[in-house]
Amino acid sequence: MPLKLFDHKQIILGVTGGIAAYKAAMVCSRLVQAGAMVEVVMTESAQRFITPLTFQALTHRPVRTDLFDLSGDNIPHIALADKADLLLIAPATANTIAKLAHGLADNLLLAIALATPAPILLAPAMETDMWQHPITQANVERLRQLVKQINIIGPATGRLASGGTGAGRMVEPEEIIGLAGTILARHGDLAGWDIVVTAGGTREAIDPVRFISNHSSGKMGYAIATAARDRGAKVTLITTAALPDPFGLKIIKVNSAEQMKEAVLVATRQADVLIMAAAVADFRPQVVAEQKIKKQSHTESLALNLIRNPDILAEVAKQKADGHGPRMTIGFAAETEELLANAQLKLANKKLDLIVANDVTATDAGFGVDTNRVTLLAADGSIEELPLMSKQAVAEAILDKL
Repeated sequence: MPLKLFDHKQIILGVTGGIAAYKAAMVCSRLVQAGAMVEVVMTESAQRFITPLTFQALTHRPVRTDLFDLSGDNIPHIALADKADLLLIAPATANTIAKLAHGLADNLLLAIALATPAPILLAPAMETDMWQHPITQANVERLRQLVKQINIIGPATGRLASGGTGAGRMVEPEEIIGLAGTILARHGDLAGWDIVVTAGGTREAIDPVRFISNHSSGKMGYAIATAARDRGAKVTLITTAALPDPFGLKIIKVNSAEQMKEAVLVATRQADVLIMAAAVADFRPQVVAEQKIKKQSHTESLALNLIRNPDILAEVAKQKADGHGPRMTIGFAAETEELLANAQLKLANKKLDLIVANDVTATDAGFGVDTNRVTLLAADGSIEELPLMSKQAVAEAILDKL
């Protein structure tokens, strides 16, 4: 979940009449946990699938259901529309999409949708034939063409309430939250920036079965990539890690240092920043066996001849010198001794703007854990030592420095 993105944001969650309304409760819960101020507006049909009490228990706020209820705000649809940072309608039924596409406002939710200047996110949910019907498709296209603040996610393909399988299933809450965050981040402090992040440890093949690698989990790189996304940046994540794909990023999967080098050099030609959080192997086997190396009963050892891998940051520095690389480059120094001395040497040799140094022998920081303790060394000579904190918080600190 983004660290700051939803804090104190005013989000209206519109729930319409479909079986997927139960998923709206999960969306609501995640938004509240992330710090959002959620106002739930339900249509009359939605209340036949899930009760207002469910959402009131989650938000600790009264649920709005009546366009003409003046017990709270004097003109409720205007008051709610004006204060919203985002209007999220999940599920969005074919009926609600049709009404919205033609400017109808016969309930509180639709009146808010017509009155709000905030971005609107629709998560359609309906049976496949209804979704694929030419009228529904025309209504969706009409909304996209006429309403610049409209965003539509899904529907997904999967098992439907009828028991059939097809397009029409509401996407999962995590995806909805991801896109909602991306929409809110469009005016963040990194909006307009193009940032490339690398993550994970490279794998250098010995044979079709075995490889040489390291203990890097990729968690730090993923934390940086998602934090940059949540601050408005366009992010490319080049990764070897087997972690879930974050929403809203361009993700490039690689294995070896050579593959990572090629991906980085292409992705950074027009980028603003490269953040090289990946643990790239310094060496690789000179020869990769075409078949699995078999264990022989008389063989007690196996010798591998290793050769040096390409230095990705050195290649990026050459590209920058030719005017084609990123404007800024940030590296990592995962060390086991003489942390600051080794980091300063790497900072100078790789022509970095900033290096993030950490002692990977610590049990509570470095590889495989969710916390880190780092020191930031800048090219201008400044040094900032950070205490033990979550990797998400470290990512925010790096981006603050950026």
